[in-house]
Amino acid sequence: MSKSCKGLATELVKCLSESDCVKVEGRPYKECVGEKTPSISSECVGLRETYFNCKRGQVDMRARIRGNKGY
Repeated sequence: MSKSCKGLATELVKCLSESDCVKVEGRPYKECVGEKTPSISSECVGLRETYFNCKRGQVDMRARIRGNKGY
């Protein structure tokens, strides 16, 4: 179950590495993930929300019994 969000994490990092926040501004990934500015594409914002929901599902006891929905 700990690896069920790994695919989403790699997609999010790949999307962020192609964004203006990392490329042009040279900021770290951690700062870029928490933003809602136009320097991040809507695809990255969607991946971020999906990744956070996946990580939240790992903590939820009902989801732990049923298993997290993997990527």
